[in-house]
Amino acid sequence: MTKTGFWSHPLVETAGYFSVVVLCLIVSMVLFEIVTKYKNWEEIKKGNVAVAMATGGKIFGVANIFRYSIEQHNTLPQMIGWGLYGFLLLVIAYWLFEFLTPQFHIDKEIEADNRSVGFISLAISVGLSFVIGASIA
Repeated sequence: MTKTGFWSHPLVETAGYFSVVVLCLIVSMVLFEIVTKYKNWEEIKKGNVAVAMATGGKIFGVANIFRYSIEQHNTLPQMIGWGLYGFLLLVIAYWLFEFLTPQFHIDKEIEADNRSVGFISLAISVGLSFVIGASIA
């Protein structure tokens, strides 16, 4: 097809990127559920604000990384690859956060609804998503 064909129409491209990013976001949330020692959605349902903040930060972080990836890459496979690479870096950052705070366990504090730790987790996810996003640009 030509560059002005159906698949290159802005509405179709937007729907395509949206669909792929939502799918990647779901996969990343499942992977975060595996990485953390608590059950994110069960804790949120119980009203655990610290878990909600940490999970919200992860969602924002992943979506922000994909935003940068969409802006900088011309093909869907490139966008997915760089977005998933950025997600992997966020997971590594989460493990580093746990490692660099040996005086307490991040997962236990968040599960206990320690909102200060939940907020710092949110800030780390969001902040690093901008750094990761800028670096994949």
